[in-house]
Amino acid sequence: MIIVITPEEFVQNETELINELFQEGLNLLHIRKPFINSEEMTDFIQKIDLKFHQQLVLHSHYDLAKNFTISRLHFREIDRQNDLYKSFTDKIISTSVHNIEAFNELSKDWEYAFISPVFPSISKKGYGENSTILSDIKNRAHSNVKLIALGGINENNINEVFESKIDGVALLGAIWESDEPLNVFKKCRQNVLS
Repeated sequence: MIIVITPEEFVQNETELINELFQEGLNLLHIRKPFINSEEMTDFIQKIDLKFHQQLVLHSHYDLAKNFTISRLHFREIDRQNDLYKSFTDKIISTSVHNIEAFNELSKDWEYAFISPVFPSISKKGYGENSTILSDIKNRAHSNVKLIALGGINENNINEVFESKIDGVALLGAIWESDEPLNVFKKCRQNVLS
């Protein structure tokens, strides 16, 4: 499984690129736009082809899910710890962790969890420089929740990630910091499939 996370700020032609990514086989898109209001989020979602709405995951403005065919919501670690997800019993939910111990403690409520940073981050310079997550994944204790690797993953190291005990990857910087984001996605997907 390959997931793409949107950049926090709007990017030129972003929704056009998102539609192209879905046409090229993108599994899920996480919409992470913490600084936009409900109207801007509505406008953003409406620019994504309706046939892909079931593959969208909201990180905020959860109430908008009912206006679209969106059944997936993502909750930050702090939101999970504060039980903010418990009122969404009819949704598919995901979360984030930053070590394998926290992942191993997750309940079956979660479809998957991002674990990061696997490699030094592409979009957050200096973040994840001394990460041991890739080697720590061997301590994964349960398979009730899918484990999605995040952080510094690109077309050159994606196979190394899939060789560990993970169920998928999430791309952010590799896509949005690239001059050829669609080509980077295609190479990542091709490397996973080959």
